[in-house]
Amino acid sequence: MTATALGSVTTSRSALDVDWNRMAKWGLIGGLSMSFVSLVGMVESLDDRVLIEGTLSLGYLFLLWVPMVMGWVAAQETALEGMEAPRKGLRDLVAGAGAGAIAGLGLGVLIVLLDTFSLRDTMPNWSPRLFRLLTFESGIGGGILRWLAIGLGLGLCGGALHLLSSRGRRAVVNALGWVFLISILVAVVDDLLDNGPFEFIIDFLYSPKLALERVAAVVVALVAGGLSWVMSGRGEQIRERLAGLDQETQRRNSTIALAVAAVVLVVMPMFLGSLLNELLANVGLFILLALGLNIVVGLAGILDIGYVAFFAVGAYTTAVLTSPLSPRWSPEIGFWLAVPVVVVMAIVAGMLIGTPVIRMRGDYLAIVTLGFGEIVRVLFLSDWLQSTFGGAQGIRQIPGVELGFATVRGTDPKAVFYLVLVFVVFAVYLSWRLQYSRLGRAWMAIREDEQVAEAMGINTVTTKLFAFVVGAVLASFSGAIFAAKVGSVFPNSFELLVSIVILVVVIVGGMGNIPGVIVGAVVLIGVLGGPSQPGLLQEFQDFKLLIYGVLLVFMMLQKPEGLVPSKHRARELHQDEFLQDAWLKGDKPGVDDGEEVGDG
Repeated sequence: MTATALGSVTTSRSALDVDWNRMAKWGLIGGLSMSFVSLVGMVESLDDRVLIEGTLSLGYLFLLWVPMVMGWVAAQETALEGMEAPRKGLRDLVAGAGAGAIAGLGLGVLIVLLDTFSLRDTMPNWSPRLFRLLTFESGIGGGILRWLAIGLGLGLCGGALHLLSSRGRRAVVNALGWVFLISILVAVVDDLLDNGPFEFIIDFLYSPKLALERVAAVVVALVAGGLSWVMSGRGEQIRERLAGLDQETQRRNSTIALAVAAVVLVVMPMFLGSLLNELLANVGLFILLALGLNIVVGLAGILDIGYVAFFAVGAYTTAVLTSPLSPRWSPEIGFWLAVPVVVVMAIVAGMLIGTPVIRMRGDYLAIVTLGFGEIVRVLFLSDWLQSTFGGAQGIRQIPGVELGFATVRGTDPKAVFYLVLVFVVFAVYLSWRLQYSRLGRAWMAIREDEQVAEAMGINTVTTKLFAFVVGAVLASFSGAIFAAKVGSVFPNSFELLVSIVILVVVIVGGMGNIPGVIVGAVVLIGVLGGPSQPGLLQEFQDFKLLIYGVLLVFMMLQKPEGLVPSKHRARELHQDEFLQDAWLKGDKPGVDDGEEVGDG
């Protein structure tokens, strides 16, 4: 039997030729996910936020997306190497509908449990209001039947996506995504269009209750889906065309793109309101922190969980030198005169913290850096140093940044953004030069294998200490701007959670890659917000750490190299796949394109 004949045999199947175990597994996962979303309080807390007038709230949305995704995953099949892809048909609909129905029944089990037991002592969200929301106030039987029908229908839709072409799926996903974005980002749209020539758009899109109108939702879906359909494939064509250009042309195009990006960053705040400028300023502060941690973790491979200590050193040094309320010593110098002192103190802190832990590795290194981070915070909080740093009362009345023609204060988010932008540009340039320098290559060699790097003549102790110092300096810049922006510093602003969030930004964005770190900060801090800073989606303020955790687990399992991965880092994490592909292609494993073994 030929391969073609074999392929045709494997793809002609009946509607019941379903992987029942896979369908049941993903259906159960869907039921558990919907129950978990309900019990953590998302349904109750977010039900008051109406997305589409009279149709959908944010609380119900967090339940409704689960059966659809489970239906898509349950119907998904992997095409074997060298075999024809399985033909799509009724089988996908059956698998999707089955998984969605099981997910709906799983939520029905929760409804029965809510009615039968009272566990308010251990589960605060185990409440009568949750029961009413899940049953649509129609009783147990009506609620279970509704969720069975909803799960079956949404699972069917998820399975039906496999019947569409990739172009059609992309159009559907973009249509749904834009409807969600326009409905959830009411404050952003209002900030952009209010009191301007486009104010009529707000009146068309939103009801008086700030929910998306039904007609507007349909229009947004049609426009977004239509544009996606028309523009499908254009981006890939442009990328292929750019990849085929010679190096000189690519370099010139990169320079033009950087110039355009610089102009956009300078001009954009002038057209934004205070809300978005404040958001951009917060994102910039975390970009500064993430760029410093990227050198320590992403390039040198040193897992520093106490990184917030350097942030605190920069903030408190600025506060002591500039505030008139500094307890012990109050020179009241300007911000720019304080910056060199901040750098010196950051270098000292980096050496003090880095020297004792520099020979440690792995878990021991992480635990010790965690301890140092907490030690610094407790010292600033302690009564012993209260006469110097103010203890729990902190240091207040920190002046803004004098520029001669104006003063940058937290009350002017646009000016703060421009100040942050200057430091971010400097940090990006410094990180880029260091990454491709001799020192940067030494950091990456230590990250890949410290013993081999030491055997090749790299002084690992000094090199790792340099990473600590550079990371500390960049973090201290962010701390200095933070102190001038907020006007006061307190020990509770420098808790362990800040270090964890910065680490998540670096991991999700892409360790060892400067654009990845920037993307990670924009996505996480800009959308969800920082530990105490709001993001675009302010509705998720109470659940942002939960979302951070879920996102981190997902990235570690599915895309450990990050959203915008470094080429070297991606090869390290997928070395087995790389070697297998090289063997199949007949390439020499371990040799980069255009390089010879032993070169350099």
